[in-house]
Amino acid sequence: MEAGTIANSPIQWSSVRPLCNRPATNSLSFIRASSNSLNEGRYRGPKPRRDWVADWVSNNDDVVRSLPIYVGGVSMLAVLFNRTVSGIAPVADASSSQSRADLLTLGLAVTNILAGLVWLSIRPKSISVVNPQGVECQLISPQLPDSVVSELLWVWDSLSAVTCCRSLVVVYDCTCILQIGVAAESHNDCEPLAVDASQLVQGSLYQSVMKSGAQSYLANLSLYPGRSEMPFLPSNTQAVILQPLGDKGIAIIGGDMIRGFTTLDQAWITFIGEKLDATLGKYLINDTLAVQERN
Repeated sequence: MEAGTIANSPIQWSSVRPLCNRPATNSLSFIRASSNSLNEGRYRGPKPRRDWVADWVSNNDDVVRSLPIYVGGVSMLAVLFNRTVSGIAPVADASSSQSRADLLTLGLAVTNILAGLVWLSIRPKSISVVNPQGVECQLISPQLPDSVVSELLWVWDSLSAVTCCRSLVVVYDCTCILQIGVAAESHNDCEPLAVDASQLVQGSLYQSVMKSGAQSYLANLSLYPGRSEMPFLPSNTQAVILQPLGDKGIAIIGGDMIRGFTTLDQAWITFIGEKLDATLGKYLINDTLAVQERN
């Protein structure tokens, strides 16, 4: 058959079979898989090797740290026992090769003991979750439309559910439009400390973030003197992310764990900041146009 004949010939379409209506069941159905089927479909490739030495070291940290002390002590006792048994004079003689070897061995033994003492004294600080000290609050600017409010609440729900975020403050156009989560307690009992947006905008942290236009991550807030510019956060806030919202605002995200925000969290927060900036910028433009029409 020629190509032209194939192109001009009508195509026979088969009728679509109707889907079978299966009876709905209220109970869950379970499927039992036999061991033979599991063995047939299991992974047959190379298995990852397990490092037994690393596992043993991690499980016996105290023993490993004190091991140089034991080695140095045993070496020192062995040198003294050797000199006692061999009948060498206890006074070191520089002309004797045995004395020089013993002095070198004693120096290495003392070095091992000192290294073990250093290992025992220096330990990594355990990082744990810290409960923020403050009061729960949810302060939203009443001038915002419902669409902006819903997006702000979505941002808070997402951050608090996925990351270590426990406090969120959004300042836009020199106005605090959102303060939610745990806030520092004011002098009045059970009242959250309000955010002074004008003072925050004049601070060095805000100015540096606005100048760079990039996210700033304070992984251990207690090491930064600029934490005094954020008195509205709980006093024991462990980490803070300063996310710029364009060139008109900033989102301050407080966490409950040192270095609790991962690299993926930081990248995700950057995208959230861009989306929030677009929403707030659109609202600000619409609000400005509405004011101009009234005038």
